[in-house]
Amino acid sequence: MAGKGAAAGAAVLLVTANVGSLFDDVVHAHKPHFMALHCQEFGGKNYEASMSHVDKFVKELLSSDAMKDYNRARVYLDENYKSQEHFTALGSFYFLHESLKNIYQFDFKAKKYKKVTGKEIYSDTLESTPMLEKEKFPQDYFPECKWSRKGFIRTRWCITDCAFDLVNIHLFHDASNLIAWETSPSVYSGIRHKALGYVLDRIIDQRFEKVSYFVFGDFNFRLDAKAVVETLCAKATMQTIRAADTNEVVKLIFRESDNDRKVMLQLEKKLFDYFNQDVFRDNNGTALLEFDRELSVFKDRLYELDISFPPSYPYSEDSSQGKQYMNTRCPAWCDRILMSHSAKELILKSENDEKIVIYDHIGPNVCMGDHKPVFLSFRIAAGAGKPIANVHKCCVVQ
Repeated sequence: MAGKGAAAGAAVLLVTANVGSLFDDVVHAHKPHFMALHCQEFGGKNYEASMSHVDKFVKELLSSDAMKDYNRARVYLDENYKSQEHFTALGSFYFLHESLKNIYQFDFKAKKYKKVTGKEIYSDTLESTPMLEKEKFPQDYFPECKWSRKGFIRTRWCITDCAFDLVNIHLFHDASNLIAWETSPSVYSGIRHKALGYVLDRIIDQRFEKVSYFVFGDFNFRLDAKAVVETLCAKATMQTIRAADTNEVVKLIFRESDNDRKVMLQLEKKLFDYFNQDVFRDNNGTALLEFDRELSVFKDRLYELDISFPPSYPYSEDSSQGKQYMNTRCPAWCDRILMSHSAKELILKSENDEKIVIYDHIGPNVCMGDHKPVFLSFRIAAGAGKPIANVHKCCVVQ
């Protein structure tokens, strides 16, 4: 089990999005000492109806066979959907293996680390919980969506004298494929850029000591819509269909110039119907990574391991179509695990061919909703964070 390797560097598993029925398999496959699961839209998009089932799910998860060797846990669920000015629908889960000793979590109010013992669940409103920071983005960031739930939750941990922040994030989506197609980069990427910049500025401001950080969740990063459509339909002709009453563009149809004018792509506000989905799956869709450009704005602040998995969104929610994309949006790598450049140095590098750092998706053939979970598995490098170990030890509250 996980405990055998603890001395060689704690095994860490970071997971974003809903793992669902594959949770046990993920734990057994990677045997982490410390596991973080960041969920967005926790309770589902119909949260008012389904939130009553959340508590039962959490209790079953904590008591499951896969978790029997994890004797400490912290669960933070933003369930208070009646508070529209604060509700983010984020859920952050943290599990600690029994072999992992001396784990501390930061109290942002007291500005001290506290030893983690037992299992605790925090729900409803999280505003009064000092062990995290939670913010919902201002309404004027994305005025198109009246009840946007986008925001972030931040926690800070100290493991084997190594301190780091874990940030659960949910950024703004594309409201219309047609608007996203109009300009390059799209107006929506600009909104995400603003929100992510706000989060990064927030977690490195002067209120607390700066530490390495991992930011993971649903960034809603999209491919450059204009560039990808022009590439996919390079030899097509475009037909524009407008509403009779307003003259507003409501549909674009791209047809092959020959081959009986076959329809290649139909584009509407919430329709992206491309005739050949294989382009998004073949070789994990990596031919399209050149159009994944939103992270480039943050290259001096954020690092990401190479992507070698297909776009994580939008998958069919039909349980028999685990590999199929929905024809609602252009497939994109929405779910990501990013890190500060200093966090990159915490990750133990392999000195042989053994793959000890894995960045991949979960359940390629299994339906788990419209997002495929993405995970990062690694070990903390021996000695990482040691130069500041004494700083943490002197400010710990037992």
